[in-house]
Amino acid sequence: MDQRALVERAQAGDHDAFAALVEMLLAKLDTAARLILRDPQLAQDAVQDGLIRAWRDLRSLRDTDRFEAWLYRLTVNACLDQARRRRRRPIEVEITLVEGSTAPDPNTSLADRELVSQVLRRLDDRDRAVIVLHYYVGLPLTDVAVALGAPIGTVKSRLHRALGEMRTGILAEVPLSQTPAARWTAS
Repeated sequence: MDQRALVERAQAGDHDAFAALVEMLLAKLDTAARLILRDPQLAQDAVQDGLIRAWRDLRSLRDTDRFEAWLYRLTVNACLDQARRRRRRPIEVEITLVEGSTAPDPNTSLADRELVSQVLRRLDDRDRAVIVLHYYVGLPLTDVAVALGAPIGTVKSRLHRALGEMRTGILAEVPLSQTPAARWTAS
């Protein structure tokens, strides 16, 4: 059964259809939340909050073809709510690849991934959400805009700023001759 039919059945109150929709997206939602919040327990709470909001507000969804982007929006908003609540201490989480995502080259060394992870942690929550949804989850920028409830221009601006901050952070950590790009071009 296609996603649109499942969404329509779920809007009519079919719990099994909603469960099937959630099952298709749960791993990606969880990964996105973990990358945004950097804490597995908070990420689970945020995903659960997003799913509760989705079930509660499902009937108000007008475009059933945008269900996935809408669900990401609810989850990212729940992540941002969690982040606002816990401004106490930084918590670290290892970045794992999502099946089917636009993930980094598998030959990238562990040190390179750790450096990117370290620089990603320094971004503000909203900028990190744009990076995670676009590069790790693989959403096109138009869907990222829907997920974040922001105009496409704002999302492009945040992406540009976040990439610039990441580039600056990486260059500050590693001499130019030691950057991944320099090593790739040297080999």
